[in-house]
Amino acid sequence: MTPAPRTVAIAATDGMLHFELALAYEVFAAAPAAVTVPWYDVTVCGPVAVRIGRFLLEPDGGLDRLAHAGTVIVPALADVTEDPPADLVEAVRTAHAAGARVVSLCTGAFVLAAAGLLDGLRATTHWAHTDELAARHPRVKVDPDVLYVDNGSVLTSAGKAAAMDLCLHLVRGDHGSAIANVVARRLVVPPHRAGGQAQFVTTPVPARDDHPLADLFAWTMRRLDRRLTVEDLARQANMSSRHLARHFHAVTGTTPLQWLLNQRIRRAQELLETTDDGIDAIAEAAGMGTATTLRRHFHRALGVPPDTYRRTFRP
Repeated sequence: MTPAPRTVAIAATDGMLHFELALAYEVFAAAPAAVTVPWYDVTVCGPVAVRIGRFLLEPDGGLDRLAHAGTVIVPALADVTEDPPADLVEAVRTAHAAGARVVSLCTGAFVLAAAGLLDGLRATTHWAHTDELAARHPRVKVDPDVLYVDNGSVLTSAGKAAAMDLCLHLVRGDHGSAIANVVARRLVVPPHRAGGQAQFVTTPVPARDDHPLADLFAWTMRRLDRRLTVEDLARQANMSSRHLARHFHAVTGTTPLQWLLNQRIRRAQELLETTDDGIDAIAEAAGMGTATTLRRHFHRALGVPPDTYRRTFRP
């Protein structure tokens, strides 16, 4: 990991929610005992004293310190009907212009939108406020059906627990899945909720097992090394292909074919990180057939070829 993203500044102002702020601090402020790689250097930035719910917080420094961080995290605002604090908006805009990776958690997206950082980009926030975000910032492509969106230097998460998904995504991108898994185990949360990939995470497969596709998901995950078609999935689910597509969109927010491809890419990532298998063997185990097919889909989804990914993330 480059030095810049390891310097993390968490913005704090009056009217923020304590859950997302504390969650980000818990993830980035201290490395688990089993992690030996250089960890993050975290500061909390804001006015002299910040009222967050019933808590009074004394930040480490002012908002001007955001401009010196490699990663800036903006927690959730309690009231999205009012304009976010102008000094916070300007500090976030300045930090991004200076090269910071800017991350919003839950309704922190309203700060990024006010700073103009989301114009023309896909973004998300708490589902209860996506309509408000879209109405107030029509240049933002608001997507209510995802856990988080990664646009490279600008990232947004959906509400509450999705903030944890995005924080773990940052750790995974900086350090690899093995270390993200260690962090997740310490926090007693899933390291990666099914249904997503590195840059864009679509609606996850629900954790409950009472939705109509639960058995099909489990059946498919056991057979990722096989050639599977949408017709195979529909037949296993005892549905028509059209009926299956409707259920898939309702549960995952995507199509059966795209969901299957996402799972194959995810399986390839895991094998690249945890085994010494060659690309041909991984392509076969992930159901891609050939190394050429794996490389094409992998690069299209993640922006790097499998060999580069392995060199970066192999523990």
